[in-house]
Amino acid sequence: MWKLIVGFIAFAALALFVLTKSGGNIDLSGEKHDVTGGHEPAASAAASAAVAAAVEAASAPASGASQ
Repeated sequence: MWKLIVGFIAFAALALFVLTKSGGNIDLSGEKHDVTGGHEPAASAAASAAVAAAVEAASAPASGASQ
């Protein structure tokens, strides 16, 4: 029984050592529900530029005969 306890303590110490050496920024506060996302502004700017280009292409006449 004591071997099980010592093994658990050794495993916990190893886990804490690995987690602190992997950057030290460990967030144990749980799941986040951020609606903006991590890199949303850059993706949103690229998406809005693509939509603007599509609207501009759709509003342009297809040929000179349509004028």
